[in-house]
Amino acid sequence: MKKTVLGIICALIGFVVGFFIGKGGFCVQHCGAVEEPVAGESLVAVVSDGPNIDISAFPVDAEGFIVLFDGQTLNGWRGYGMDVPPTSWEVSDGAIHLKGSGTGEAQAEGGGDLIFAYKFQNFELQLEYKISEGGNSGIFYLAQEVKDAAGKDYLPIWQSSSEYQVLDNARHPDAQLGIDGNRQSASLYDMIPAKPQNSKPAGEWNTAKIMVYKGTVVHGQNGSNVLEYHLWTPKWTQMLQDSKFREGGDFPYAFGLLNNMGGENHEGYIGLQDHGDDVWYRHIRIRLMD
Repeated sequence: MKKTVLGIICALIGFVVGFFIGKGGFCVQHCGAVEEPVAGESLVAVVSDGPNIDISAFPVDAEGFIVLFDGQTLNGWRGYGMDVPPTSWEVSDGAIHLKGSGTGEAQAEGGGDLIFAYKFQNFELQLEYKISEGGNSGIFYLAQEVKDAAGKDYLPIWQSSSEYQVLDNARHPDAQLGIDGNRQSASLYDMIPAKPQNSKPAGEWNTAKIMVYKGTVVHGQNGSNVLEYHLWTPKWTQMLQDSKFREGGDFPYAFGLLNNMGGENHEGYIGLQDHGDDVWYRHIRIRLMD
């Protein structure tokens, strides 16, 4: 009998200790400790959007597109998680230019991704891009500015956003990775390959199109539609599960953010990636389809 009672007491003590310390429930609230991500666990990010601009102040061209880049200034653009543009971006010869660090993903001091400070919902985005030899970059859309569960550090923009890949297919090793070319130019990065693959060589201008309408997404490159997919569907969820963004994978925030990409209102930022390599963007315009 004594052994039975002692066993029950030990079990209760073990449960209490395991709950308050092992689960972190007590310390997160009362000790000031930050709960660390656990392998295989999905976490909930904190939306932390910065200041947005008045889109009505931007000119509209003859075709009804809002001009997002005037060819001379970075008016309307700022860094992801910042109030001003990163110093790695400049305007040169009528284009937005990333001054590459020369070290690939290792950004230069003062670097970071560039976003247009307004959330778009249904739209057609058109622009031109030119990548350097061996270069890598990307165009993000429906992106959120999000922090980790503690609300402390910003997560990388690609954990909340689809990416239109920008790449020198001939030189950058990413072109040979992934599956069936799904890391080549104009692809939905690491998920759907762009077909036909019709990008121009490094140093030449390409045209890019991204259309988002009520969850239907189309990528276009150099006058051809190269892929289509549909957000917020069972198939989209399965695509995420089959990718590096899968639930319980290496990126514990990404699956939840991407599965409901654009958040409650299904809207988000346009972003240009600082991947450490020189890249140029120009003639950036957007047509609202709301």
